[in-house]
Amino acid sequence: MHIVDGALSNPVLISGAVVAIGGIAMGLKHLPLERIPAAGVLSASFFVASLIHVPIGPSSVHLILNGLAGLVLGWAAFPALFVGLLLQAVFFGFGGLTVLGVNAVNIAGPAVLAGLIFGRLVSRGSPMQGAIWGGIGGGFAIAATTLAVAFSLGLSGDEFIPAAKLVFIAHIPVIVIEALLSGAAIYLARRVKPELFIGAKGGLA
Repeated sequence: MHIVDGALSNPVLISGAVVAIGGIAMGLKHLPLERIPAAGVLSASFFVASLIHVPIGPSSVHLILNGLAGLVLGWAAFPALFVGLLLQAVFFGFGGLTVLGVNAVNIAGPAVLAGLIFGRLVSRGSPMQGAIWGGIGGGFAIAATTLAVAFSLGLSGDEFIPAAKLVFIAHIPVIVIEALLSGAAIYLARRVKPELFIGAKGGLA
């Protein structure tokens, strides 16, 4: 899901960097001190989950868990996921530094969007109802990320359109897996630590 250095045109890179800066600023504004531990755990979860890549043609697939981060953190998911992306680029060369802004927008943007749409639904009703909405939100975030990556590639030239199509098709199984994992995680969290989602609701404003 990481776009590598040299794959995107300069206008796309610059636009992604500008949007990422805005997202990080908004996320930090909605990250109170008491939410920092949760942000750290979810950032680490993203970092570890996306280390294992399964190559498929010119692309690769891996877990992201950005939907779960967005459902719990809301806007604060943006800086949390950005830190994970930065560390991956620096220590493992995943993606790259020039595309860091675009990758952050493609991964953290859908996370925030999932939180805005499904965050309040996850915190309502029974744990099972929350898990169902959490699963939908987790799958939605991956689908939106896949579309964002494909769109970024498509904007950089017609030669990337076949790769963009492959990215979407290859991630269909990942959408299902992420939905199941997010639903299970939300169910467990609602049972043992329901107050975890109170701050997320406030953070979505």
